[in-house]
Amino acid sequence: MKERTATIQRNTLETQIEVKINLDGTGKSHFETGVPFLEHMLDQVARHGIIDLEIIAKGDLHIDAHHTVEDIGITLGQAFSKALGDKKGLCRYGHAYVPLDEALSRVVIDFSGRAGLEFHVNFPRAKIGEFEVDLFQEFFQGFANHALVTLHIDNLRGRNAHHIAETVFKAFGRAVRMAVEFEPRMHNMMPSTKGSL
Repeated sequence: MKERTATIQRNTLETQIEVKINLDGTGKSHFETGVPFLEHMLDQVARHGIIDLEIIAKGDLHIDAHHTVEDIGITLGQAFSKALGDKKGLCRYGHAYVPLDEALSRVVIDFSGRAGLEFHVNFPRAKIGEFEVDLFQEFFQGFANHALVTLHIDNLRGRNAHHIAETVFKAFGRAVRMAVEFEPRMHNMMPSTKGSL
């Protein structure tokens, strides 16, 4: 089986980012982004998605974390797109429900070749520590636009903002894991009646 890995670099006047990914990894991760809470969430994606993920980012954090978080999402999406290749034999769809105490979130993903995000997560406060929760939507929008996925993210219940965020990212990791697996009966077929994704 072809190795499903990618290394993507993105350099702008606002950020310099490198993402390395192995879709058939063991859940190892390494991050140097200057945004600790995002790193905690990305660790959930690596662990629950069983992918190896390394992200090194330098951004204009003296302004705020917006550009860094968004551009990490963009670069991660590009890495997924490259690592997946032509998508033949791919399950394509993935979904997961994840609870954490009172919080419950659902993520559904389709590696459709079409970018789309439905993000329905209402946080009870504007920040978790120093992290502005509005940036989560920017991260996922960047990912969806550049991985070319249809992505639905719904928090179904929750009171604690940290719990809500963690259920979203764990569910995202597990949904991705399901979607990027190979369907044995598909062999080398494209998972679309159009013949391409």
